[in-house]
Amino acid sequence: MASSAPLQFIECCANSTTVTTNKTTVLYHSISSSSSNRCRVTLSPLTHRRRYSPPRACSSPQPQPQPRRQFLAQSAAAAAAALSLSPFLFPLPAKSEDSLSDWERVYLPIDPGVVLLDIGFVPEDPNHGFLLGTRQTILETKDAGQTWVPRSIPSAEEEDFNYRFNSISFRGKEGWIVGKPAILLYTNDAGENWKRVPLSSQLPGDMVYIKATGENSAELVTDEGAIYNTSNGGYNWKAAVQESVSATLNRTVSSGISGASYYTGTFNTVNRSPDGRYVAVSSRGNFYLTWEPGQAYWQPHNRTIARRIQNMGWRADGGLWLLVRGGGMYLSKGSGMSEDFEEVSVQSRGFGILDIGYRSQDEAWAAGGSGVLLRSSNGGKSWARDKAADNIAANLYSVKFIDDKTGFVLGNDGVLLRYLG
Repeated sequence: MASSAPLQFIECCANSTTVTTNKTTVLYHSISSSSSNRCRVTLSPLTHRRRYSPPRACSSPQPQPQPRRQFLAQSAAAAAAALSLSPFLFPLPAKSEDSLSDWERVYLPIDPGVVLLDIGFVPEDPNHGFLLGTRQTILETKDAGQTWVPRSIPSAEEEDFNYRFNSISFRGKEGWIVGKPAILLYTNDAGENWKRVPLSSQLPGDMVYIKATGENSAELVTDEGAIYNTSNGGYNWKAAVQESVSATLNRTVSSGISGASYYTGTFNTVNRSPDGRYVAVSSRGNFYLTWEPGQAYWQPHNRTIARRIQNMGWRADGGLWLLVRGGGMYLSKGSGMSEDFEEVSVQSRGFGILDIGYRSQDEAWAAGGSGVLLRSSNGGKSWARDKAADNIAANLYSVKFIDDKTGFVLGNDGVLLRYLG
């Protein structure tokens, strides 16, 4: 026999048998077995002699030596029978909750106090993207978000400001970044180089959102409701609305918009649909506003829910979702603009839900305070809790799906979750 033959062990007793073949051990054991009535036969590698070593005070009769071929045949038969029953004797170990999750945490080379605010990828290179946040944070990835490295923008470093980068958008190799204090960055080489675009000092409000809309074209929004468009790389901008939201409310305060007289002039959140419609929540959460291309003014709407609005956005079917403070969620009836909402039951554990992102027409994810993460497989009509972030002591602010395979959840304290699918 070759010296590499595997070790085989057989242990016999009155009511139990252990067989080890090729390092696989199977135990047969009856309820009435007695550990004291046992003897042992050990078979060393087949190049050595068989050794019989009875334990001390073994009361069972000693086995008679067997012919070598008969002994090996019996051993093989016992091992085969044991392996055929092994699924019942040795069930597969259960997977941990983390291994069942669709998300993993990505650790970033930034200070813990940074709040992540937006993420964007180059369409022509889906592995290449940028991540924005407070404290002048810009990170870059070239492996679809698995690893990130800090990125320095010389034009932003030259000034003694601690910028808050709010929004990023790409169209082809062209990309835009806006931040606070007022800063606008532009690239036409997929982010290899960023240049500073001058802005008017008369710009009303802080820039909170930008969308690349075509070649040399973009649309930006300020927290006072100004919407501007450019078609020449940011050198000139044209207003899409005729007045700020404050001016609009001053004209309509007597028309029955509840809470308009307390309006401070800024948005709390603003979200854009793929076809260019906007929905924004007032800074106090007491009403919301909508705008569609071609309208001269924002349209204010009373909330029909008692609690104040936390955030609003667009579903994959074109309807609206609405989140209220304290963890409530509502969906508008129908797929168009509507003021009629119905509540959806969610298990938020008492923490507020802060954002919803749609991966597909049916699959949606919601995130919120203290690591709340929820999943819906029917467009948002019902939700189940995902435990991926239960042990993460952070608020999750934003859910971003780049496409159906690439998604991220952004939070405070530098928390980033990556979708695994």
